[in-house]
Amino acid sequence: MDLSMNLPNPLDLLIAPAYAQAAPQGPSLMSTLAFPVILLLIMYFLMIRPQMKRAKEHKAMIEALSVGDEVITNGGIAGTVRAIGDSFINVEISSGVEVRVQKGAVGNVLPKGTLKSA
Repeated sequence: MDLSMNLPNPLDLLIAPAYAQAAPQGPSLMSTLAFPVILLLIMYFLMIRPQMKRAKEHKAMIEALSVGDEVITNGGIAGTVRAIGDSFINVEISSGVEVRVQKGAVGNVLPKGTLKSA
């Protein structure tokens, strides 16, 4: 006579026995791809699109530069444009003192008369 078949296992009181279950269904392909696509759209509208817009505005500002415009460079130098080349401009920062900077280094174009009032 085999008594081990009828007696419960003492570990069953401490640890619940695991029983086989049906395999769960995974998420559909559509819901799996929807999350990354939504994330990319959010990144595009919050990061990439505004950056492209600022770059386009900066390029238009640089193309519209003319002699006599008052500018501030990205380095903080304020002056008046005296000469414009293909990729460089001459900025007069004081009477008789000119600095040559790249066009891309122009941060802002100031309204006329700003530097004289400062």
